Amino acid sequence: MINILVVTGSVRSDRMSARVSQFLSARIKAGGFRATLLDPADVALPLLDRMYKEYTPGTAPAPMQAAADLIVAADAVLVASAEYNHGIPPALKNLMDHFLEEWFHKPAGIACYSAGRFGGVRAAMQLRATLPEMGMPTISSLLPIPEVGDALAEDGAAQEDWLVGAADRFIAELAWWARAAREEAARSGPPFGG
Repeated sequence: MINILVVTGSVRSDRMSARVSQFLSARIKAGGFRATLLDPADVALPLLDRMYKEYTPGTAPAPMQAAADLIVAADAVLVASAEYNHGIPPALKNLMDHFLEEWFHKPAGIACYSAGRFGGVRAAMQLRATLPEMGMPTISSLLPIPEVGDALAEDGAAQEDWLVGAADRFIAELAWWARAAREEAARSGPPFGG
């Protein structure tokens, strides 16, 4: 079963990321895939000082090791990012920057959201540059969710007719790339010798 890691983007007390994560996880499961959540609020990593790879194996702090294990076990990554001041939320970027090789060769999808009409697409454009640099090729589709407070209920249920279909197509595309990457890795090993 394809395992899609949902990485949320906000740690603010009134954040909408819980709604977005619940919605995406439900749609992933409805598509017949496994959804795993990586929330920077749960991991609570400090500002980046030492990356995971800079620790001797077995000595990384427990939350960092748990996050690394989730990343390594994923077939694909779905980054669900808010937009802060036209950019990526700092907690999301900090979480991502603690790891590198763990992200390698995992197709990534970008879901973005905001309180306004643009749905977080300016943060998504920054993620389009960042994720491939971290070894994650991004799929061509985006899933922007504008006016997220109206689009999703507190429990993550969609309140807009278009959103379920758009999410299902987006997740199906991400899963297609995840399957292709997994099958190719099984056939010929990791790309470029590692």
